[in-house]
Amino acid sequence: MATSLGSNTYNRQNWEDSDFPILCQTCLGENPYIRMTKEKFGKECKICARPFTVFRWCPGVRMRFKKTEVCQTCSKMKNVCQTCLLDLEYGLPIQVRDTGLSVKDEVPRSDVNKEYYTQNMEREIANSDGTRPVGQLGKAPSSGDMLLKLARTTPYYKRNRPHICSFWVKGECKRGEECPYRHEKPTDPDDPLADQNIKDRYYGINDPVADKLLKRASTMPRLDVPEDKSITTLYIGGLGENVTDSELRNHFYQFGEIRTITIVQRQQCAFIQFATRQAAETAAEKSFNKLIINGRRLNVKWGRSQAARGKEKDGVTESGIRLEPVPGLPGALPPPPVSDEDASTNYFNLAPTSSPAVMNLGLPPPPGVAMPPPPGFGPPMFHTMDPMSPSMPPPMAMRPPGQVHYPSQDPQRMGAHASRGGP
Repeated sequence: MATSLGSNTYNRQNWEDSDFPILCQTCLGENPYIRMTKEKFGKECKICARPFTVFRWCPGVRMRFKKTEVCQTCSKMKNVCQTCLLDLEYGLPIQVRDTGLSVKDEVPRSDVNKEYYTQNMEREIANSDGTRPVGQLGKAPSSGDMLLKLARTTPYYKRNRPHICSFWVKGECKRGEECPYRHEKPTDPDDPLADQNIKDRYYGINDPVADKLLKRASTMPRLDVPEDKSITTLYIGGLGENVTDSELRNHFYQFGEIRTITIVQRQQCAFIQFATRQAAETAAEKSFNKLIINGRRLNVKWGRSQAARGKEKDGVTESGIRLEPVPGLPGALPPPPVSDEDASTNYFNLAPTSSPAVMNLGLPPPPGVAMPPPPGFGPPMFHTMDPMSPSMPPPMAMRPPGQVHYPSQDPQRMGAHASRGGP
């Protein structure tokens, strides 16, 4: 009885032989000097089941080894990475990308139709310049608002971490720090993200990661247009140190005439004032959650008018939200006294029963004048019974409130003035 063989067995010209894989920045790793192993026809593609060249490498220190999972033809048909099957332009799952671009998947599922479709796509790829996707994806619009909001701007290298050690979960791992797997508590087994299928991810159906991102896109905040028509200024936050004035001007000048651009480098923000309100509204709509300059996603908000800034008093904003006080701050200072009668001479907050400590911080006497005697050797500091002796000023505790005694008014002090107005 004769055995049935696939068409790939008789025609090996359809087998893929490549020199370098098609990878995203995350799967390739952060090390620019990477070493790969190459195996011709090492495995069959998990989508079209044709043998292809398999590459294997380690993307970094303490990372797991990764390898290509699908052939380059299937990768070019969907414009995805050969390993993680995420879009090469946005870093999103295929289901999210197709939803944002309104692209319908047309890859057949049966073996014969899949082989015929793959051969036609290979012919189209060979006739193209290789800079743009082919098929329905090449006819789709260049970008979508939802994709720009959800797109990842920097590589996510945590995705290359090793898997969790099953022996450590059971308490039986004896390799310790030499174990190449992670010694961490596993996630919830009922979590839908733990159940992923590579074919469902490629065809864009039943992808739990895509469902999570689509739900996030439906709940993303929107930028409301202020009612004050005089506001034509946009606030741009998160500039960093590399974004310059010319880069901001090159992006926002397409929406209308710009009056001024002010960059506050200390707070890493900028204020862009347009000449017209219509230009400011267009710039806010086209740039909110979509503005990416030098690989940084910038925050775009409307500026505030001077009248709105004055409303943020007593811990209440203009929208009516009461702000919580910051803990640990000192309390408010007491109000100044209304009149001289209300003034208190207790400047050091001493108890009323305690006698105030008086410090003699006198200036040195002028030349030719004798030094005052030390305490205990001079005239007595108490009142005498002699009626002709000069009267001593009352002590601080016995003075009426509101009366302040100045050292220059002391008659016993040498050089004191008889009156404040005379010499």
